[in-house]
Order: sequence, then structure tokens, then C-alpha cells
Amino acid sequence: MDARTQLEARTETDVAEVAAAIGDPSRAKVLLALAGGGALPASALAAEAGVSNSTISGHLARLRAARLLTVELDGRHRYYRLATPDVARALEQLALIARPLPVHSLNDDTRARALLRARLCYDHLAGRLGVALMAALLADGILQEERTEAATAPVRYLLTPHGRSRLTALGVELEHLPRRRSAVRYCVDWGERRHHLAGAVGGAVTARLFALDWLRNGRYRRVVRLTDAGRRGLGETFGLTPEQLV
Repeated sequence: MDARTQLEARTETDVAEVAAAIGDPSRAKVLLALAGGGALPASALAAEAGVSNSTISGHLARLRAARLLTVELDGRHRYYRLATPDVARALEQLALIARPLPVHSLNDDTRARALLRARLCYDHLAGRLGVALMAALLADGILQEERTEAATAPVRYLLTPHGRSRLTALGVELEHLPRRRSAVRYCVDWGERRHHLAGAVGGAVTARLFALDWLRNGRYRRVVRLTDAGRRGLGETFGLTPEQLV
């Protein structure tokens, strides 16, 4: 830990700076466009935010200054992504207390329903499907719930030895999870008001579902769709019912 990091660990955090950076509607759209964990160029983010290419540069600079975005160079091109999974987690939690956006068209309604059904929250599965999968993992004993004394996090989840064996058999990569990231975390899903699996294990499980072609990217950004193979696989492997797979 360098001297700057040590100093920051001893001081209060500047919540107002982050809130102000997120609070602009255009910047909020930029963050939500990246909440699925991918990287996008400035031109694509300008289109998502509904602003010009010249205007988006100022918004991106503000988000980088607040440590919400990072930039990656690929030759002459620059791609932006969320700085950490915690940014996506924070957006998910803000959505719990935010008012719904007005629906102005059939396309808006279709997109909203798709996001509620199944979407990516950074690199892990969210929406009704994500919540159903979390419940199935608990029912099967793959995850174990523990109560804590912390008021802000009264529950935590652990991957059991049985769960490690089950997920490894499915081909989930558990041996090389990022050390700096919590293995098992959860988000309170803003649509379902229940938990979906986050953390490194949540990301690894979702990556495996894509690799098996049980999940595919949907029509809208962040939206995922369940394939026929996925319906069969999630039913046979984790006991999800047809009603949970709608």
C-alpha cells in the first residue's frame, strides 16, 4: 500500500464528489451503458448519452476524475469501462431508491421488461433469472447463508465444499479467481428486491453459462437472453423450474 493509499484509508471519503459525478443524466447514462462490464469508445457512449462527440469528452473526464471510469488504449483508439465492479454495485443499489424512468414508446417498454428479466450487473447475472439462480444455489447447498452482527450487511454467503465440487464439475473456473476481489458477494437486485450472486464466483458462473451457450447477449445493452440449451441446462443442473425460466 503506497503512502497516498494509506492516507486515503485514514480519512473520510468524498461522497459528494461521486454523487455529483453520477448525478448528471448524461453521465448516469454513460455509467449504465458500461454497467454490463464491457468497454466502449467515446462515440458509442455519446450515442448512449444522447450528446455530441465534443460534449462527451467533458463527461468522461469528470467520471475519470471521480475514479468511476478507466480508459484503455488500443492503438489509436480509447475504450472506457467502469473502474471497478463496485461502481456497478453502487449503481444497482441506487436503482433501489430511484424512481422508474417514464416509458415513452413500445421500445422503452420492451427494453425495461428485458432488463428486469435477465441482465448483466458488471460481469454477473442479475434480474429475475439471476435471483432465481441464487435461490437455487442456496437450495442445493452450493451456497450457505450466514448471519452477521453488521447492521449494514446482516447476511453473507459462503461457497461450500459441496458447492465447489458442483461448480467445478460444471466447468466453472474457481482455481484462478482474482485475489483482490471478494469470492462471494451479493447485490440486492433493484427489480426483484432480493439477492443475486456477485463477486468473483458470480462472475465465473456467468462466464461459464455464456461459454456453454446457455446465455447469449440480448438485443439491448446489458440484456442477456436464455437459450433453449440454457433452459434445459439450468433445469437439469440447478433445478430451476419453467416458471423461473420465463
